[in-house]
Amino acid sequence: MLDIVDPLTNFSVIDFRDMALPIIDNLLARRKLPVVVGGTNYYIESLLWQILITDPKEPPVQVDSSATNPSASIENRSDDRYNVQVDRLNDGDDDDHETAPKKLKFDVRFDGSNEELHQRLMEVDPEMARKLHPNNRRKVIRSLEIFYQHGKTHSELLKAQRNAGGCGLGGPLRYPNSIILWLRCNKKVLDSRLNDRVDGMMEAGLVRELLDFHRRYNEQRIKSNTSPDYTKGIFQSIGFKEFHTYLIQSEEERASEKGKKLLQQGIDDLKLVTRRYARKQDKWVMNRLIRRGDRQVPPVYSLDCTDVTNWNSRVLEPAAAIISAILHGAKPVQRPLNENFENQKTTDSSTNMYNYCKVCERVFVEEHQWQAHLKGLKHKKALKKKKIIAEAAQSQENQLTSS
Repeated sequence: MLDIVDPLTNFSVIDFRDMALPIIDNLLARRKLPVVVGGTNYYIESLLWQILITDPKEPPVQVDSSATNPSASIENRSDDRYNVQVDRLNDGDDDDHETAPKKLKFDVRFDGSNEELHQRLMEVDPEMARKLHPNNRRKVIRSLEIFYQHGKTHSELLKAQRNAGGCGLGGPLRYPNSIILWLRCNKKVLDSRLNDRVDGMMEAGLVRELLDFHRRYNEQRIKSNTSPDYTKGIFQSIGFKEFHTYLIQSEEERASEKGKKLLQQGIDDLKLVTRRYARKQDKWVMNRLIRRGDRQVPPVYSLDCTDVTNWNSRVLEPAAAIISAILHGAKPVQRPLNENFENQKTTDSSTNMYNYCKVCERVFVEEHQWQAHLKGLKHKKALKKKKIIAEAAQSQENQLTSS
């Protein structure tokens, strides 16, 4: 799965999962050991756990949705429509047999403000809406998509995953005998390596590649008569958006002093966000793998790659010993990081709760942020100011009454 997707092609984590799983299963069927290397942790999670809800792919039957489903009252204009199908099970008592689902087809728009979309989700799936911030537009739209595609709320489907042996993060392990080898490195050494990696990408022609993609994107956009959209897809990936201001300059402007400064700013920004991303990945592993006490997690073994001159003794040989022991049904000498780990974490997005501060007119969904806000200086100042205004208004009203 190297060099398999054109940059102009939409490719989601579900596409990745659906392409990777048959390869893994084929290797297992031939008694070969699949090794998944590198990549985004979220994509690797899609292989290890049954956590993603697949969109229905059967062709829908065209029916009069307004006569069949009350949800059809949702705005239905011809502009900017999102064509989705709904699987809605017939209502009735629970039996040992399932009733056949009806396929309904809707034209549902997912435009509008963040607040409007969040309010729409609040109407169809209040439980999920209370876990999502209105500004988290992508997740709000995804929950709406799931409802209109499956005929069940996102929260219902997630509960079913948890009941199957999962936790707040999703369903059970897909492959119970998996193990995770986590390569770790001293932060200062890692920062230096990441900076060098960016320099190496520049020497290998990163800017030329980005310019070529930008040209192809605009050619395709002009042919399809669509407006540029720099808010999603590859434009949001690390290594692209940092150079966006530079890329949209003319060839003459890119060669000017201003262009050179924009290019250097892009390089500096890319190094910064890459270092931040590495730290974010570390936190992800700790919070979703190491510290999870309520989730089926494969054993996670730490390997120190700080000094690459000791690669064989610190990485290769320990990794081989761990895998060899497990393949022979024995316990590895090295203990996994997540064995008897203290300070376990059980909070996640599934435990978020919608909190609205009327004083500051702000929304918080994570409990620690909400508590920090209530204790914060800005909130206390706003509360004090509101109290003073209310007291002044009351005093003025009393004076008018007495006169």
